[in-house]
Parts: sequence; C-alpha cells; structure tokens
Amino acid sequence: MKLTTRGRYAVTAMLDLALHAQSGPVSLSDIASRQGISLSYLEQLFAKLKRAGLVSSSRGPGGGYLPARAVDAMSVADIVDAVDERIDATRCGGHGNCHDGETCLTHQLWAELSERIHDYLRSISLASLAERQHVQQVAQRLESHRPAHLHGGHRQTEAHGERAARPVPQPGAQDVERLIDTLSL
Repeated sequence: MKLTTRGRYAVTAMLDLALHAQSGPVSLSDIASRQGISLSYLEQLFAKLKRAGLVSSSRGPGGGYLPARAVDAMSVADIVDAVDERIDATRCGGHGNCHDGETCLTHQLWAELSERIHDYLRSISLASLAERQHVQQVAQRLESHRPAHLHGGHRQTEAHGERAARPVPQPGAQDVERLIDTLSL
C-alpha cells in the first residue's frame, strides 16, 4: 500500500509552509522551487487545503499562504484527508465486495490496517513533524540550494583573490525524494 503523489505532495508542501511561515505568508512558487513540485499542482492542492480550513491566503505583494490554525493542532491525517486521499489497504476500496461481491477472507484485516495507519497519521502533528531533526537537516540543505533569485542575490566565492558571484545550484531530484521519503510510511 502506498500513499499517492497527491497525499505525499500535500504533506510535503504543508511541512514546507510550517517551516517557513514564521517569516510571513509563503508563496506557492517558493514552495514549488524548494520542493520540486509543479506550481499548477500546488495550486490545486492548496485550493483543497484552503476549503478544508487548513490554510489561509493573502493576495498582493508579499502575499501567499499561512497555516489557518496552529500547526500543533493540525495532523498529517488532516492534510491527507483534505486532499481527498484515502488510505486503504483493502483491494475493494473498503466496499466489502472483494470476493464475488462479498467480503474476502482477509478484508477485515486490511480494513483494520487502514484504520491503524490513519490513526497513526492522526497522532503526528505538523509541528512535531517540523521539529524532527532529519526534517530540519533536509530543510536546511534545500534552503541552502535555493536558486539565487530566491535568495535575493548570488553566493559570493573567492576566485584568484577576487570576489566572483556564482549562481546557487538548485536542489537535485534526490534531495526532494529524500524529503518525501521522510514523510512516507
């Protein structure tokens, strides 16, 4: 059983928001750049997150998104549920028609597993996830690899006694995947 891209990206984006919201509203383009998620996909996810009351937005210069409530009161399950992600280990989608229209021998086992996974995700607040040491380390690494235009300039290096500007490299796909894997079950 796997959490789909929609659920994984929603949790990743909300975690990024939680890590950066103390400075004010966070733009989706900043999240997209840091996490390697398509801006148009983030717009779709954040529309659902806003409808669910998990984020608020402000328009105009300096606008963006903020968590709509305290991140310690927001669970990973809240985020997954908000984007219509269903964690289901049954092969019948929880309908109980897995064997010729009836429940199969293991239906209840997989249904209980689905409930336990959901309960586990409900027990993890966005704040506690943001405080994890590995999350902090990955976020710091991704921040240090942000493109220069998002830093407001170039990183300065010494080259033959002169100060030379060089663009800051973008995070690699492996960095983004490691962060997503941190959030996976």
